[in-house]
Amino acid sequence: MYPDDAQDAFDLNSDPDVIQYTGDASFASVQEAREFLVQYDAYEKWGYGRLNCYLKESGEYIGWCGLKYLAEEGHTDLGYRLKKKFWNQGYATEGSEVCLQYGFETLSLPFIVATIMKDNKGSIRVAEKLGMKYWKEQDLHGQRGVYFKLTREEYISLRPKH
Repeated sequence: MYPDDAQDAFDLNSDPDVIQYTGDASFASVQEAREFLVQYDAYEKWGYGRLNCYLKESGEYIGWCGLKYLAEEGHTDLGYRLKKKFWNQGYATEGSEVCLQYGFETLSLPFIVATIMKDNKGSIRVAEKLGMKYWKEQDLHGQRGVYFKLTREEYISLRPKH
């Protein structure tokens, strides 16, 4: 994600349905989104972060998906945020599968976690489709959250055998 993506980030976070389960507020302006992206240093600090997603056919921005190291919790979080018109089309699952593959096969992470607001049934379904297992319940941004977890060994066992 780059500062030039500020308009897309602003538009994505302007939809209250999109950010309902994120704990994030909308950006007040495109400039605020740009300032956030200028300060986004996950790639430099950890070597990975959230990635923009585009439709292959048209190049249209659909949202983001990626891994984020949560230093305060000591683990890597899988997350995504998509424009509402792209919900329920498999993009969250598809993007997440690529991120899990990268996290386990390239980064050799021992496990990856998805932190989800308890009422976010759609994201819980995505985590389950990915083979992630319920791990624990914990507060997330003042709401009840559920943590799903997938270990590297579980991921390998889920991969098709050739």
